[in-house]
Amino acid sequence: MSVQEKIIDESKQGEALFIESELKNGKKLFLESYGCQMNFSDSEIVASILMKEGYALTKDFEEADLIFLNTCAIRENAESRVRNRLNDFKRVKQKNSGALVGVLGCMAERLKSQLIEEEKLVDIVVGPDSYRDLPNLINEAEDGHKAINVILSKEETYADLSPVRLDSNGVSAYISITRGCDNMCSFCVVPFTRGRERSRDPESILAEARDLFGKGFREVTLLGQNVDSYLWAGGGLKKEVLTEEQKARSVNFAQLLEKVAMVNPLLRVRFSTSHPKDMTDEVLETMAKHHNICKYVHLPVQSGSSRLLEMMNRGYTREWYLSRMEAIQRIIPGCGISTDVITGFCSETEEEHQETLSLMETVKYDFAYMFSYSERPKTLAERKYKDDVPEEVKKRRLQEIVDLQRKHSTLRTAEGLGKIHEVLVEGVSKKSKEMLMGRNSQNFVVVFPKDGHQPGDYVNVLATLCTPSTLIGEVV
Repeated sequence: MSVQEKIIDESKQGEALFIESELKNGKKLFLESYGCQMNFSDSEIVASILMKEGYALTKDFEEADLIFLNTCAIRENAESRVRNRLNDFKRVKQKNSGALVGVLGCMAERLKSQLIEEEKLVDIVVGPDSYRDLPNLINEAEDGHKAINVILSKEETYADLSPVRLDSNGVSAYISITRGCDNMCSFCVVPFTRGRERSRDPESILAEARDLFGKGFREVTLLGQNVDSYLWAGGGLKKEVLTEEQKARSVNFAQLLEKVAMVNPLLRVRFSTSHPKDMTDEVLETMAKHHNICKYVHLPVQSGSSRLLEMMNRGYTREWYLSRMEAIQRIIPGCGISTDVITGFCSETEEEHQETLSLMETVKYDFAYMFSYSERPKTLAERKYKDDVPEEVKKRRLQEIVDLQRKHSTLRTAEGLGKIHEVLVEGVSKKSKEMLMGRNSQNFVVVFPKDGHQPGDYVNVLATLCTPSTLIGEVV
């Protein structure tokens, strides 16, 4: 599970994304996204396509003529939430017989016609590579037919489309640089729901970054299932067939990162997700070289046991992972680090659970996304391994991991006290209208008095107080 396919934040599940726009065809679209950052980015592509067709986006599904759920298939409970959410839309169909309901994204690709057959409410099912076909599919559904397109593409990157920035703070935006994944981790459905990995033309990425900066955005996050494996050779060449000479002339992730950083020194650059087997010193050295590349790495470990990592088909050992941790701190001292952890994977022993805890004690992550193992259909783990760790054991182990991470997060946040942090202002604090919030380079949230500052400003904040996850201070 890459961070691109993790559940970002339980509080954001089902967050409705919307913008205000003029009505053109008299119809309104309600678009709701679940799951990962890539899904939220894809929703911006969908909005771009449908706004060109004359739809206006609304935040009230009861007034919508077209309702789309952009779904996640990583965990079973994510799919359950979507099914429950579909029931909420029944009254819309009862009130407006012409209203259409569609399911987009990974769950759509995985379940295909089942959604049409089982969920009588669903009219349209569209996979992640078929969004250009949405106008045709909507026409089919309006004619009374059930419309499905879940064909995976080896070429589609949507590079020529300008995403509509949904629910934007006007400061931070996502830029997709790759689609799909070739890693085939044994627990993950992504290669089956998003297809093979393909990289986007760097010039289109740079053009999007320049456009965002010109519109006032001051931070971009480069997105991919595995950003470290980004490689563009041009001419439609695939990296698996490149000669060494062609690879030498290609643009790799470190080079792309530098190009984006050089768009403007006032444009902050982040990226997600990295893979331990592919993160190179060249990437770390590029991060260290440019002030505006944030000093923060999300590096999913998943398990502290080399045996389980092999079963997961992660492509590295515990020792390799720890060597990457050492390289990060050596090349970028004080770099922020977070991770993903899966507990209760097939055949995990108590000793291997302790290995994960001991690795966490060694690294002391700033924060982590932590889950108990959820078997997913079609994966190698589902076909080859038995999901044999009892649920009560999974829950207990997960709680131990959560408790330890809470301790480490509190420790790491407190280390920021008494220091001055460069903060990019993102907006008003959720807890007080008199306070602003933003993040420092290491991705910690920092809260401070307004004092006339605006979103998009860079301010230096002296941290004087903290909660377990937030720094509080004064602008200096």
